Amino acid sequence: MVQQYPGNYGEDTRPGIDAARLWAGGVATAVVAALVAVVGLLIARGIFDVPVLAPKGDGLWGKASTPTYAISAAAVALLATGLMHLLSVATPAPGQFFGWIMVLVTAIAVVLPLTLTVGMEAKIATAAINLVIGLVIASLVSSMAASARTLHRRKRSSRAEQQPPPPPPTRQWPEGPTTYYDR
Repeated sequence: MVQQYPGNYGEDTRPGIDAARLWAGGVATAVVAALVAVVGLLIARGIFDVPVLAPKGDGLWGKASTPTYAISAAAVALLATGLMHLLSVATPAPGQFFGWIMVLVTAIAVVLPLTLTVGMEAKIATAAINLVIGLVIASLVSSMAASARTLHRRKRSSRAEQQPPPPPPTRQWPEGPTTYYDR
C-alpha cells in the first residue's frame, strides 16, 4: 500500500506514446503491406490469370508496376503510422479518428479501381488487393499504437502554497534501543 503524504501533490496523468515502439511497428507494418501487395498480385496474375496493373503478355511479375505497387503500399503504411502518431499526441480519442480515416481511405482505394477502363476481372482483383492492404495496415497500426501507449506522470504543486517536505516514512520511537540482545 502506498502511503499518501500531506501536501498539494496532485498527480497529472496524461496519455502519451512511445514513439520508438510505434515507428518500429510502423516499419514492420510497411514490410507486411508491401508483401501483401506482392502476394495479391502473384495470386491474381499467377493463379487467376488476371492482368492486374500490367498489360497482357508481360508475364507473372509485369513490368515495373509490381515493385511500384509494393513500395506504394509500404509508403501508405508509413503515412498511416505518422497519422496515428499525430492523432495520439493531438486528439482525445486517436483510435476512433484513425479508424474512421482508415475506413474512408480504404473505401477510396477499393472504389477507385472500379472506375478505370480495364477489364472487370482486373478491376475486381485490384479492388480486392487494395481492400486487404487497407485492412492489414489499419489493424496493424492500431494494435501497434495500443501497444505503444504510455502514461506520463508528473507531480505538480502550487508555487503559492509551498509547503515543507513531508516527514520521513520511518517511525520514530520515543525510547532508546533495548538491551534484549545484549545479554
